[in-house]
Amino acid sequence: MNGVLLLIPIALGLGLLGLAAFFWSLRQGQFDDLDGAALRIFVEDEEDRVP
Repeated sequence: MNGVLLLIPIALGLGLLGLAAFFWSLRQGQFDDLDGAALRIFVEDEEDRVP
């Protein structure tokens, strides 16, 4: 029983920490351009071409 009383607040604290990290990353703009990195592989740079 004592273990449960210790583990429940730890689990809730870690959950709130993860939620806070998610909202921080949203505010910092980490999820602004989801398609840009995926489509960048299709763009061929002129300097990368071998003559």
